[in-house]
Amino acid sequence: MVELPVRRLGRSELQPAAIGLGGAWWHKAGREGTTAGIEAALELGMNFLDTYPGQDEQTWGDVLAAADCRQQIYLQAKVSSHVRNERTSDHSAAKTRSSVEASLRDLRTDYLDSVLIHGYDQPEQLTDGSIVDPLAPGNALDELLKMKAEGKVRHIGIGARNADVHKRAIQTGHIELILTYLEYNLLTQAAVTELFPMCREQDVGVILASPLAMGLLTGAKPDSEDEQSKIRDMKEPKALRMWQWCQDREIDIRHLAIQFCLAAPVDGFVLPGQASADEVRTSHEAGMAVVSADVWREFGAEFGLDVAGLV
Repeated sequence: MVELPVRRLGRSELQPAAIGLGGAWWHKAGREGTTAGIEAALELGMNFLDTYPGQDEQTWGDVLAAADCRQQIYLQAKVSSHVRNERTSDHSAAKTRSSVEASLRDLRTDYLDSVLIHGYDQPEQLTDGSIVDPLAPGNALDELLKMKAEGKVRHIGIGARNADVHKRAIQTGHIELILTYLEYNLLTQAAVTELFPMCREQDVGVILASPLAMGLLTGAKPDSEDEQSKIRDMKEPKALRMWQWCQDREIDIRHLAIQFCLAAPVDGFVLPGQASADEVRTSHEAGMAVVSADVWREFGAEFGLDVAGLV
């Protein structure tokens, strides 16, 4: 089997395979389905595993312990809510520490390669009082720095939707990697101008989540209203046209979607939101697919995409 290429994740010097295993959607798969998905990912060489608090990290820990592969993988957790279906994030120091400790216990490890501050997506969350500021003194970031000094956390990052949130976090000087979602895919490339330049300047690694635009680019016929709700500042829906273009040419749109993200002009890798062993395998297939330069030229011209890095 041809191995996935390795990527550099900024100054963290983490070097994961180009496609990772995302942990946000496995709650519907149950223990058996989650186990099968993780095992498939490990077999295919996906060595960056991103877990999600409250989403049965115990199963992940059991599978990884059975595989005896801790030194061969990168394990990432998030803070700070560890209660299933709890929608409000608590970024206090105490909650942050308890979240990390719970992940360590459930994942059956004594360190995490990276931990992402999670739940701080938009600047207005700080003004409307919906969250505790994770970057303020004495809160989540400071506590993660203490845990880094203790050897429990090796690298600190943040996952957010808004580029201004990412920039504020990067400016602290302590953020080594970020996760951005729904900001770089076939439907929007907002991150190219809003975020990537700062990441390159500060040598911050980028985790490109939602390459399939949360269901819009999976091969199922997309809904334009769904696209409008997910893709901000969209001038006109494109997903349905892209889907039909691929249908007419018998091209798997997932191959284009993931290959496009793999060619992003920044140090990073792609983290699909898989939710079954089959989705793990199809994301790997997409990452290894060969798309001809002619297809990329025609697709780029049709939809106004810069595909220079793909031809």
